[in-house]
Amino acid sequence: MDFVVNILILAVVGYLLGSINSAILVSRLTMGYDIRTKGSGNAGLTNAYRCMGGGRTLLVLVGDVAKAAIALYIGGMLMGAMGKLIAGAFVILGHVFPLYFGFKGGKGVLVGATMIAMFDWRIILILLVVFIVLVGATKWVSLGSVTAAALFPFLTYYFYRDVPMFVLTAVMAAAVIYMHRSNIVRILHGEENKFTLHGSHK
Repeated sequence: MDFVVNILILAVVGYLLGSINSAILVSRLTMGYDIRTKGSGNAGLTNAYRCMGGGRTLLVLVGDVAKAAIALYIGGMLMGAMGKLIAGAFVILGHVFPLYFGFKGGKGVLVGATMIAMFDWRIILILLVVFIVLVGATKWVSLGSVTAAALFPFLTYYFYRDVPMFVLTAVMAAAVIYMHRSNIVRILHGEENKFTLHGSHK
């Protein structure tokens, strides 16, 4: 019974925290518009940087990291490593489909990275190297994000040999990849936006 109750607690806490989208809040409060109406239309870190500049993007980063960190801390206290993954899954769900913003949010990359970092430092280091190499070589942030997401469940299984963990991380990876579906199409056609340090900041 305690197992079910703990999962319900983590589901509610994770989803509600995940639904607090920092990019949308910062854009509305400091720029007077919704970030989802600018640039790529995504409430994520890359679009926030392009549209709002480095200072405001730092606020977005802090907010998204904080909500994931809080949820995973609670998950770890209640259920250990599996609790962190469960909390992380619901944080990503809330971030991608936020209750407070019409169920249209970001792509879950930064929140997912925070979750992985708190779950296992070995996995995040490997994924970070893969991400940096791919983005450095192609300038496509989305390619690095999608590849890292795809590798996450396999690395989790490699280190833990736990099938439920593999399934849960595979679902999270699938959600992130699904949110990048339009980017994947543009990558396949060689039309994806290149990352640049020069944003519009309008």
